[in-house]
Amino acid sequence: MAALRTGRALARALERAGGGRGAIERCGGSSRTRAAHAAASGWAGSGRDDGAGGGDGRRRDGRAAPRADGQSGGTNVQWLRGQGMPAQGGVRQDQAPSSAPRGVAPAPLRGTPAPPPQQRQRAPQGGTQTPRSPPQQGRSPPRAPSAENTTSATGHFSTPAPVVHRSRPDAEGEYAAQESTGPPGLRDALMDQGIVLQSYTPGQHRIICPTCNGGSTGERSLAVHIEDDGKSAAWCCHRANCEWTGGTSKEGRQRASKGADGAASNRRVAKPKLPDPADLQRIGPGNMTPAATKWSEFLKSRGISLEVAERNGLAVQNVYSPPASGYVDALCFPYMRDGELINIKYRGPDKSFWQVKGAEKILYGLDDVAGEEEVIIVEGEMDKLALEMAGFRNVVSVPDGAPGKVKDGALPSPEDDRKYEYLWNCRAQLDTISRFVIATDSDGPGRALSEELARRLGKERCWRVTWPEGCKDANEALQKEGVETVRESLSTAEGFPLRGLFRFSEFAPEIESYFNMTTANELRGVSTGWRNIDNHYRVVPGELTVVTGVPNSGKSEWVDALMCNLAVQHGWSFALCSLENKVHEHARKLVEKYVGEPWFEGKYSKAPRMNPDSMRTGMKWLNEHFVLIRHEDDELPSVDWILGLARAAVLRHGIRGLLIDPYNELDHKRPTGQTETEYVSQMLTRIKRFAQHYDVHVWFVAHPRQLHNWKGECPGLYDISGSAHFINKCDNGIVVHRNRDEKLGSLREVTVNVQKVRNKVAGSIGEPKLEYNVANGRYVDVV
Repeated sequence: MAALRTGRALARALERAGGGRGAIERCGGSSRTRAAHAAASGWAGSGRDDGAGGGDGRRRDGRAAPRADGQSGGTNVQWLRGQGMPAQGGVRQDQAPSSAPRGVAPAPLRGTPAPPPQQRQRAPQGGTQTPRSPPQQGRSPPRAPSAENTTSATGHFSTPAPVVHRSRPDAEGEYAAQESTGPPGLRDALMDQGIVLQSYTPGQHRIICPTCNGGSTGERSLAVHIEDDGKSAAWCCHRANCEWTGGTSKEGRQRASKGADGAASNRRVAKPKLPDPADLQRIGPGNMTPAATKWSEFLKSRGISLEVAERNGLAVQNVYSPPASGYVDALCFPYMRDGELINIKYRGPDKSFWQVKGAEKILYGLDDVAGEEEVIIVEGEMDKLALEMAGFRNVVSVPDGAPGKVKDGALPSPEDDRKYEYLWNCRAQLDTISRFVIATDSDGPGRALSEELARRLGKERCWRVTWPEGCKDANEALQKEGVETVRESLSTAEGFPLRGLFRFSEFAPEIESYFNMTTANELRGVSTGWRNIDNHYRVVPGELTVVTGVPNSGKSEWVDALMCNLAVQHGWSFALCSLENKVHEHARKLVEKYVGEPWFEGKYSKAPRMNPDSMRTGMKWLNEHFVLIRHEDDELPSVDWILGLARAAVLRHGIRGLLIDPYNELDHKRPTGQTETEYVSQMLTRIKRFAQHYDVHVWFVAHPRQLHNWKGECPGLYDISGSAHFINKCDNGIVVHRNRDEKLGSLREVTVNVQKVRNKVAGSIGEPKLEYNVANGRYVDVV
């Protein structure tokens, strides 16, 4: 009944949000729909079907692919107004503009790079293979040319230009407008409801419900479904006592700027002085003004064709240059959003740059990535043009260049992040992007820019391009190496490093060393000092061995003897947290094993006791190879406290082994509601992480639970008091068992029952036997 109520409530919410029955079915999370969204995500391992009719045909490696279908992913940036001169060069004035840029032949198959426009450079010989490109399916077909775009051009312009949409100024030269931080995105609409996602890509997302907080367990009970177009979302909490449902869209959310008092403000904002299109001189095929011709020669020298320049709306304007303190003929890069002119970046003849004062900062080429799932980000406008020459149109450029270095500390809030405000202003377009290929310059500032961009966009969505040796950026790579090298650089972009996420190739030296190691290498385990034991158990650094046995079986005594053998034969040192031993008693046991003589005479052996010199020699050896972890007050030590001191012992004394003996003497305070099984699991996980990180072998001694009707048989690892995780999580499991029946053999015979060995290179399951020497505490092999 709860599920039925949830479904009905979600249906009502989706109908209010405009999702309809199809959205209800998607939010319900059918396997077919989840597979479809996984296919659309483009991520490796998403379970998409690449067979006929399955998925969208994207590349399996998820790499950026050149656009060669003549479509830009957005509207062509044609924004100049014609004035009146006949076009030349065989261009018909009454001919409607093609959907593909001039000079680019329509590609017969979508997804393969189009032959780039002719450029004044020689293609390299023996270039690398052209990277394949995915067919760009699932996107809206190109819009038919409007009546404005099909009228004949007059004046200097051989191509028509659509009307530039600009706000009408009032009599005072200002207009009433709200503060702009870019168009509101779906992120903003969801945040209004308290819903914050790690990413805003289409498909299903699971988070903790902000209404019920996931109950006492913090369950991720809120299912959020984002539609394929990335414009609307619906959600439903699956907890029966919550069932919060709803829907929203970025179109339905109205942005209200806030004044100082927090109320909506409609204050008057000074209008940026954008130029009149009539004042701009186009750059493109056909007749051009002398100033435009001069700049066109510059573009050709950089490997950029006039067709690419025209499609990107490049123009020339005689404008005042702040750096030059005078009027110059400057190259104009128009910054467009949804076909509207937002800003202009100028390049002066002296390579100075400036933008329209007070204009909003956005990415250059933003309309070219509308509806794209992959976007390439470059450092300059010339790099964007260079990548289009190589067949890539899903490219944007940052407006302000690169910082000097990566800024330390946490990211600032969007309101304070002035250096990168263009990202926040474009967040409605960027939120739904699945993959960013960051192709900034290869110098220090370029690397810093790539790091700052990845921090804001999410490193899990970012790949980084490495340009060839001697090439600083995309434009240099195009000029020096050619189109094929540019494509190869983009196709081999590598994912941004993520903390805790690695490839095996990053451990190649260690893996190769492991393959070539000799039998004496520690990675194959070091000898225990007993031939019988070595056949089944060898000590490998970085592993956890759990040792158990019934009381008075000698489990602690055997571990002490093992550590003495490792110290003598391999020079190992150890940290001892032995809570059942007094310090002087533990010293006696270890020195007896090292010297081979009893500490006292007549107490437990008839052999003569060690002399004072032997005792002092033993104490010197003991001091060199062992350190003690002791709690100085009456409180029981916790595992975290022990591991903290063990880390210090690694750094200060270089220990190779750690003994924790026994488990039941530790402080086991656990949070309310946590079971002992959960506690033991987390405790052993922390111990194993310590062992692996510091390359230290840890012996953890644990007593078995009380055995009813015990008749002297050997217990198992599952008999350990506390949890089955002792055997599940350890690398090695050993039960030390002493013979108590004279009929079965010597009462000093000890079986070291190796019941678990995770690393088959270092050992195997078995029951090797040793004999205990009461006089000196040593063990010898039973022949």
